[in-house]
Amino acid sequence: MPHQGRLLFRMAPLCMLLSMLMVSCFNFCLCHKNSEFALTNPEKREKSSTKETERKETVAEEELEPEILEVFHPTHEWQALHPGQAVAAGSHVRLNLQTGAREVKLQDEDKFQTNLKGLKKGKRLNINTNTYTSQDLKNALAKFKEGAEMENSKEDQERQAKVKRLFRPIEELKKDFEELNVVIETDMQIMVRLINKFNSSSSSLEEKIAALFDLEYYVHQMDNAQDLLSFGGLQVVINGLNSTEPLVKEYAAFVLGAAFSSNPKVQVEAIEGGALQKLLVILATEQPLTTKKKALFALCSLLRHFPYAQQQFLKLGGLQVLRSLVQEKGMEVLAVRVVTLLYDLVTEKMFAEEDAELMRDMSPEKLQQYRQVRLLPSLQEQGWCEITAHLLALPEHDAREKVLQTLGALLATCRDRFHQDTQLRGTLGTLQAEYQALAALELQEGEDEGYFRELLDSINSLLTELR
Repeated sequence: MPHQGRLLFRMAPLCMLLSMLMVSCFNFCLCHKNSEFALTNPEKREKSSTKETERKETVAEEELEPEILEVFHPTHEWQALHPGQAVAAGSHVRLNLQTGAREVKLQDEDKFQTNLKGLKKGKRLNINTNTYTSQDLKNALAKFKEGAEMENSKEDQERQAKVKRLFRPIEELKKDFEELNVVIETDMQIMVRLINKFNSSSSSLEEKIAALFDLEYYVHQMDNAQDLLSFGGLQVVINGLNSTEPLVKEYAAFVLGAAFSSNPKVQVEAIEGGALQKLLVILATEQPLTTKKKALFALCSLLRHFPYAQQQFLKLGGLQVLRSLVQEKGMEVLAVRVVTLLYDLVTEKMFAEEDAELMRDMSPEKLQQYRQVRLLPSLQEQGWCEITAHLLALPEHDAREKVLQTLGALLATCRDRFHQDTQLRGTLGTLQAEYQALAALELQEGEDEGYFRELLDSINSLLTELR
């Protein structure tokens, strides 16, 4: 044991020396290691290499900025491009294969086009702003304004000269009109002249008809129709209804119908002038169809919205005249117009009384006049319930529509008569089947609320009321 201890004691320095030698060798390897054989992560090594490459490219790009590079101005001849020189956008650059140098020249385009291309690409043009002073720019702008004002004044002068060549002064025109004795007539003066022409015994039938035809155009205006009263023209036309010439009666009624329309003042004068009696005489006597058409037109215009005229119409037997007209052979066209008139008068009276009760904006006198019009009882007494129902046999859809409307307006008054009329029920059933088929066709064509659908609804409503 003592011998072993001495041996270990002697070997201790040697072990220490060996350990120091190993540490030194390890440090030497770390300092002089080869990256190819280094024990590193491959991904980290790639990332580090990429960052280093990007850093170098960034530095290279910064070194090539246009602001710090020498700009080479090429010509139309090939010239060598030295390293570190930049060329303007649009230049033509090539590599000389013989010398290995880069050469540059301008393209065959104009310099302004080249600069424009560079501008389109986002390059900045090198404009020397020190060429002109601010005072030079102000002087140039002042000259520009003076030139524009001179140009505008020249244009104005040319335009005025052109206007003078095309148009004449108003003073010269007035003088010429005075020399020609040209007189501009007012509507009043024209109507006076037309009435005189119509009323003149020396005028021919054609001249009288032409005068009435022209007069009808003017009296459509309310003021003109009232002016017709001021010089007695309305009474002259009313007297024309007594003419023995059917054409004179026809066109006189035509003028009166236009003058009466929605013009209470003219309507009152017409009643006092005997127009209502004369119109009923024409409708009650044998006259051409066209003459009766115009007379019925004038009668409708006179009666609408004029309860006093409606009272006089009933007193003079107007309903009997219309009944005879409807039942006259060949007057089916007038029958539809008569039914439409009756519908308008019934609904007008009904709405007038309702509006008076709700809004109270109607004068008491006019409301009293409407209440004195015994239209519905007169229609029932004179057989208009049956007459209207039988008009459903007319073949035209428009005529049937107006008859159905009138039947609906008369339903409250004629309910008992309608119940007793077996022919009416049969006609309504036939029309119901016909319009069901027509409404189905409308529905197939995409019309949910078509014309025939409305007629079918009116028929169904009547049939429901008569059950």
